[in-house]
Amino acid sequence: MSAVMQTFPERRRGTAALIDELRKERHEVWAMYCRIAELKPFSAGKKVQTRLSEFSQLLVDYVSLWHFGIYERLLSGNEKRQALLSVANELYPELSRTTDAAIVFNDKYEHAKNYLTPSSLEQDLSVLGEHLAIRMTLEDKLCNMLLN
Repeated sequence: MSAVMQTFPERRRGTAALIDELRKERHEVWAMYCRIAELKPFSAGKKVQTRLSEFSQLLVDYVSLWHFGIYERLLSGNEKRQALLSVANELYPELSRTTDAAIVFNDKYEHAKNYLTPSSLEQDLSVLGEHLAIRMTLEDKLCNMLLN
C-alpha cells in the first residue's frame, strides 16, 4: 500500500462509499423516471400522482447527496489535488443548473394531485431527462477523478 493510501485510507473509503451511494440513488432515479414515462399517455389518476410524488422525493434526495455529500467533501479543505478542485469548480455551475431543474420539477409535482396537468407532464419530464443526462455525465467525470 502506498504512503498516500496509508495516510488517507478512511477518507478515501468514505469518498468511495459516497460515490457508491450516489450511483445507487442515480440508478433508482432513472428507473423511476422510466416507470413514469411508461405511463403515457398521462392522466391525473392516482397511479401517476403516486409515482410522481415518490419520484420527486427520490430526485431531491439524489441531487442533495451530490451537493451535501460529495461536493461538500471536495470543499472541506482536505482535498489536495488542485486539478480535481479546478474541474469541480468549473463544472459546479452546470451541476447547479441541473439541480435547479430537479427542484423546479419537484416543486411542481411533489404534490401532484394539486397541480398535475397531464399535457405539461410529458414536456416537463423531457426537460428533466435532458438535465439528468447532463448531470450524470458531469458526476461521472468528477467521481472518476475522485476515485483515481
